[in-house]
Amino acid sequence: MKENLPLFGVLILLGAGWGITMPLTKITVSAGYQQFGLIFWQFAIAAVLLGAVLTLRGKLLLPNGRQWKFAALIALIGTLLPNSASYQAAVHLPSGVISILLSLIPMIAFPIALALGNDRFSTRKLVGLTLGFAAVALIAANGDSFAGDVSLWWIAIALIAPSFYALEGNVVAKWGTHGFDAMQTLFWASIVGLLPALFLALQTGQFIAIPTVWGVAEFAFVIASVAHAIVYAGYVWLVGRAGPVFTAQVSYLVTVFGVFWAVILLGEVYASDIWAALALMLGGLFLVQPRRAEAPIEGLTDAV
Repeated sequence: MKENLPLFGVLILLGAGWGITMPLTKITVSAGYQQFGLIFWQFAIAAVLLGAVLTLRGKLLLPNGRQWKFAALIALIGTLLPNSASYQAAVHLPSGVISILLSLIPMIAFPIALALGNDRFSTRKLVGLTLGFAAVALIAANGDSFAGDVSLWWIAIALIAPSFYALEGNVVAKWGTHGFDAMQTLFWASIVGLLPALFLALQTGQFIAIPTVWGVAEFAFVIASVAHAIVYAGYVWLVGRAGPVFTAQVSYLVTVFGVFWAVILLGEVYASDIWAALALMLGGLFLVQPRRAEAPIEGLTDAV
């Protein structure tokens, strides 16, 4: 048990690091920054950091044709589409609620996995899926307990991101990564995504020039982007050291820390039913998480 304590410590750090990106994103979008400009810089920061790591590891290799197509697909369904929705939802929804909704990833992944033949029917996972959507219903029913436009519309927009992350994980589980490791996948997806994100940012007037004066919002975004790249690398390392089943438990910690950081950094206050929704979501996560004999669907790694 003692020899596993450092691995548990790393797992907690990963959950705390991913969880804090939620309120930092809320701070950034509250300053008026919009989705396509933020996505461009998110791609750019990830490309620089992960490119440096891959260079040091001697793994910065030029992709082949199939790998370019795969990187483009991951850029689209792993970042461009889901983050376009989540950045907009973050303007209107409390950060902690977004953290709870993002925990639906493995639950949404289950029916997609059934459709693609990646998984078999399980009553346990069906109950977990039901608990997850009961949590969403509780959040929707308590929308008037928050400040802002917490409507069914914005909850639906927020659910676009976990849906695409769940699809992404199933695509990888079904067809593989075409020879990329996880870090190479994120790096080349970031490279491929740069130009379309820049085009969309310029066409919509959302491009963000490097500020001459930096405030809380700018530092929050850079910290969140750097934290994502570092924690992602840590996630890949922990999978190699402790295995995918152990590492998948980070899902619980991301949700709990996301709510915790929102309370600490943003002063968010929730109705009692929202805490009940959090409990239901964690219960659902417990039921849909992979067991020892199962291979997990790796959708969470790009969710935050």
